[in-house]
Amino acid sequence: MIPTDGVLVGIYALIGDRDVIQVRRIAGREMDQRGARTVQKTRFVTAVSEIARNVVMHGGGGEARIYMHSEPSAISVVCVDNGPGIADLGAAFSDGFSTAGSMGRGLGGAKRLSDALEVETKEGKGTRVTMMARI
Repeated sequence: MIPTDGVLVGIYALIGDRDVIQVRRIAGREMDQRGARTVQKTRFVTAVSEIARNVVMHGGGGEARIYMHSEPSAISVVCVDNGPGIADLGAAFSDGFSTAGSMGRGLGGAKRLSDALEVETKEGKGTRVTMMARI
């Protein structure tokens, strides 16, 4: 279970590629400031990039919120959109599943690269992905 309390680092719009890069950069900076290992940081910011890109590509844009937690020492990123939602969540976690002609590794890959990942989705209402990395 991902902690629900934490210190909000910031709220960032996810509208285009520049926003995805910004959220990735800020998450990485926060991890660096708390002494995260390079491999750990690289894995998590890659997960953040994948999910943020999904918000832009599939959800029509949205926002990302970055939180820092002290117990356990961790970072979490919550990405939310108001897009069409994910019709088949189980399939969406499967490698090779894509609705956009991509490699289809985004959601499953992000789950593997995070210490925890939770998805809430409703068809026609949007998707919320919360991911966490322990530091």
